[in-house]
Amino acid sequence: MSETALDIRNLSRNFGGQRALRGVDFAVLAGEVHGLLGQNGSGKSTLIKVLAGFHEPEPGARLLVFGQEVKLPVPPGGFRRLGLSFVHQHLGLIPTLTVLENLLLTRLATTQMWRIDWAAAAAAARATFARYGLAIEPTMLLGRLSSVERALVAIVRAVEEAGGTRAVLVLDEPTPFLPRRDVERLFVLMRQLAAAGAAVVFVSHDIDEVMEITDRVTVLRDGQVAGTLVTAQSDRDTVVRLIVGRTLTAAAARKSVPATAPAVRVQDLSGGQVERLSLDLQPGEVVGLTGLLGSGYEQVPYLLYGALPARHGRLVLSAGTATVIDLGHWTPAAALRAGLVLIPGDRPVAGGVGALPIVDNMMLPALATRFRPWLLRRPAMLRAARALGETFGVVPNRPEFAFAALSGGNQQKVVLAKWLQLQPRLVLLDEPTQGVDVGARQLVFRAIRDAAARGAAVLCASSDAEQLAEICHRVLVLARGRIAAEIAGPALGKQAIVSACYGMAA
Repeated sequence: MSETALDIRNLSRNFGGQRALRGVDFAVLAGEVHGLLGQNGSGKSTLIKVLAGFHEPEPGARLLVFGQEVKLPVPPGGFRRLGLSFVHQHLGLIPTLTVLENLLLTRLATTQMWRIDWAAAAAAARATFARYGLAIEPTMLLGRLSSVERALVAIVRAVEEAGGTRAVLVLDEPTPFLPRRDVERLFVLMRQLAAAGAAVVFVSHDIDEVMEITDRVTVLRDGQVAGTLVTAQSDRDTVVRLIVGRTLTAAAARKSVPATAPAVRVQDLSGGQVERLSLDLQPGEVVGLTGLLGSGYEQVPYLLYGALPARHGRLVLSAGTATVIDLGHWTPAAALRAGLVLIPGDRPVAGGVGALPIVDNMMLPALATRFRPWLLRRPAMLRAARALGETFGVVPNRPEFAFAALSGGNQQKVVLAKWLQLQPRLVLLDEPTQGVDVGARQLVFRAIRDAAARGAAVLCASSDAEQLAEICHRVLVLARGRIAAEIAGPALGKQAIVSACYGMAA
């Protein structure tokens, strides 16, 4: 049997009258990659913050790291001395500093270093990278590295700060913003660290990735351990049932939308990597856009909304008399007035204002139409936000709650409520379930279907083939900025979408 690297026993944590964790037992072995799964609000983040010393657990909890009992609570910043290290989704790196400066950042901040031998430090960093099979130049600006190279730098820094490979490395959602080929590079390093004796905790919403990379997986549900499985002896459906506490029913077969006059017509759109793209959308139709990295599919919603400048192109909106729009001179304000809404992929930065409460985030685009702008009544705004929160399943449904304090899935519900209340003609989506758990995904899908049922045309850009197969009537695959394939009807499925992406790229 492998040595137990991390052993958590009877871990509980309360917030006011609500219990976020209830007697959690969680053990990770040295030399394994252990998945930690659960819906948003299941307790994953709270568990990680207890380990990092950010939260204090309730009395009675025990923590052992490589067999040594740790006195709780973990002192702030003390996790490194215990052999614990963390890499969060946003990495904690500074793009304007060099790779080497980022590697030394913690030491520079916590110890007195009167003189730094930069040449020796760079040589040591090259040797460290070489030990992990990485060819990264320490003197480069971090901002010049690719996304995956930045993630690899963050992981190496975390492991080294925790004492090398005799460490417990917690990777908290490191992959949502990485293309598939870069995810595999990350997995290579994770396997290498585990083979050297480290324990790796991989926190993710992507069940397929978890099934691929982990040795075992633990699922949290409602603050408790729902089960721990040996990955090789389990399947995806079993894991999903543990996460949501029930079996998800398959989506009903989608009928094609009756052909009518198009609600939206895009003609010769060019901008960014997109070249002369044309497509029609019927009222009530959900159309997916996908492709490989660099194909340009993810830029289309932003070009149509005026958030990215288009070189040229026309947008025709049909509602009685057709409105023809020159996309070369298009702005988001004009798009909103014309009945378009954009649900951006970067939820924390572009989707909402984290410091403002839910009510202000939800009501902002509706102030001019639902309220008197010169006399805003807070009670009326709170009632409207609470009603929307109920409709979209926001938890907690407390309008004065800070947007930034919500889980990713509930932030997305707020963003959807914010824009879909406007009854738009065209809904533009970019990665609508990125970083959203499997249970909340279904609520997001329902909101998209409801918008289409009310007659909106929906255009959804996503790299998630399974998601597109579930919600779309048809999927357009882009290659080199142009539509290279269309998948619809009985052929529309995850495998067909993935095959088309790689086939068209080839």
